[in-house]
Amino acid sequence: MIIEEAKRVIRIEAEALQNLADSIDSSFADAVRMILSSKGRVIVTGMGKSGLVGQKIASTMASTGTPAFFLHPAEALHGDLGMIIKGDVVIAISNSGETEEVLRILPIVKRIGAGLIAMTGKPGSTLANSGDIHLNIAIKEEACPLGLAPTASTTATLAMGDALAVALLVERGFKAEDFALFHPGGALGKKLLLSVNDLMHSDDALPMVSAETLMRTAIYEITSKKLGCTGVAGADGSLVGVITDGDLRRALEKGVEFLDRPAAELMHRDPKRILASDLAARALQQMETYSITTLFVFTDDSSSKPVGIVHLHDLLKAGIA
Repeated sequence: MIIEEAKRVIRIEAEALQNLADSIDSSFADAVRMILSSKGRVIVTGMGKSGLVGQKIASTMASTGTPAFFLHPAEALHGDLGMIIKGDVVIAISNSGETEEVLRILPIVKRIGAGLIAMTGKPGSTLANSGDIHLNIAIKEEACPLGLAPTASTTATLAMGDALAVALLVERGFKAEDFALFHPGGALGKKLLLSVNDLMHSDDALPMVSAETLMRTAIYEITSKKLGCTGVAGADGSLVGVITDGDLRRALEKGVEFLDRPAAELMHRDPKRILASDLAARALQQMETYSITTLFVFTDDSSSKPVGIVHLHDLLKAGIA
């Protein structure tokens, strides 16, 4: 019985979303154009559950390139209407279209000179008729068996808000890099913001020896720089190879006497590389692909002299995972 009830609720809400998708018309495009052409912000308002959904809509818009915030209609009646200025666009949400607190601020919104997008489930309601544009979020039934608790209606409202935010994102040409600017904290921001340049070891911290360097000296370079490897440079300073801890272990297992041999004899050629401007997340992806722990860093594809090295531990410490 419990599982069946859960399935019933989800089916009703899924049907409401499908009907909403089928009902999208030119009014939606008009709403997007109104917001795009406005010189102000988007102010979302609504009471109760509509207000809670409105807060999420405003938050989604703000994080995807459309300046927006939520205004509680009851607080608006006591001074917060001053947050609205000419050129703003107000999205007023009310499933019934008759919410008193929302209706009472409409004359002031009009007087200020802000655009009004009404989002209701009743096309003939007072709010719907007052809006410059009406977005219909009507549903056939609520998932609540009593028909009282907002369920399918709030789901439809949220979906309409997401549709607006994403349509605006696309029209603005909003990119992942732009998104990252508004999400600098947490793993998401780190993946989208941190570049290899931010995490690489460079200058004296870059382990490098010449091709002629004896292996006993190369081992000291590997040990002192604590990155588990050293690059091997040619006569012109270009990277011609790499020697890793693993190379040393394999040589020891084979019983090879290598301490007094030049680095060029033990190195393996064509070490993996990455650009300083690449995202750190890309470096991690390459390391996983090739099962390696370090990448030599270059300024551009044509450069042969490394400017740094990035280690797997640096990426993990930075939260790139």
